[in-house]
Amino acid sequence: MSPRPAHARALRLRGALSAALIALCCLFVPLGALSAWATYGLADTGRYVRTMAPLAGDPAVRDAVADTVGDEVADRIDGTQGVMGPFVRDAVRSFTQTDAFRTGWDAANRAVHDAVLHALRDDDRPRTDPVTVDLAPVTTRIKDQLADENVPLARRIPVRHTAVAVLAPGDLDRLRKGYDVLEVAALWLPIAAVAFAVAGITVATCRRRAITATALGTALGGALLAAAVAVGRRLTLSDLPASVSRPAAGAVYDALTATLRTASWLLVTLGLAVALTTWLAGRYGHRLRRPPSPGTPAPTSPQEPTRAQA
Repeated sequence: MSPRPAHARALRLRGALSAALIALCCLFVPLGALSAWATYGLADTGRYVRTMAPLAGDPAVRDAVADTVGDEVADRIDGTQGVMGPFVRDAVRSFTQTDAFRTGWDAANRAVHDAVLHALRDDDRPRTDPVTVDLAPVTTRIKDQLADENVPLARRIPVRHTAVAVLAPGDLDRLRKGYDVLEVAALWLPIAAVAFAVAGITVATCRRRAITATALGTALGGALLAAAVAVGRRLTLSDLPASVSRPAAGAVYDALTATLRTASWLLVTLGLAVALTTWLAGRYGHRLRRPPSPGTPAPTSPQEPTRAQA
């Protein structure tokens, strides 16, 4: 057998292997970014509270909270709902513009997040129990606000320690399985992406083209991730019940996914920048290394004497 066909076959195998490794790398990059965002962003209580804190000043969120809490407090007023209802809602709307509301907003988000995270990580927790949070402190703040404004019968508002369900047992079971998968994926997917990229570039017959392909694939993965975030927003808002404020839900979704959107566009920018740099280096580097065409006299050094001068 001639060595030339064998060499060509080896080159084709190397090219196919390089393409497969680079394709896996470009697939794992957006998945790794998504997993890292969910594990180290959403699953961190302090970071979650800091992310949600600015929403206390969002008008849509304040209106939604005022309507929900106002209705809840008014429903708990026995026998006086018709009289107290307007006062309660006005007081709640005024309360949402105070520093006390921002403090309560952070405390409520921390309490809900801690409860959900503890339920996800507690393997001994019964799978039939919902995740609940006691929101009596919020009712107490509203009651004090009404009393300070001399609202009639404000002191009679009952404060009951009622467990409010934030996650149903079925939802908790699905989230627990997904959380376990994300914890593993957030660590190993980025490592695998880097390993596949290095391996794909190493075995490539033309490493410059392999680097360009990896960079373009990374940019494409970032663009697809950004598109997925946008589609997820539309689907999330379209599936909400009529009682939920869509502007408020949209503000919450945008706040939670801000880091993910930034990461996706960073992948696009980085990938395109590397691809452009590699292409320019190959184009102009090839011109600088191009040998002189046949028939062109080689330049002589000015210090070297010619035969006539000798």
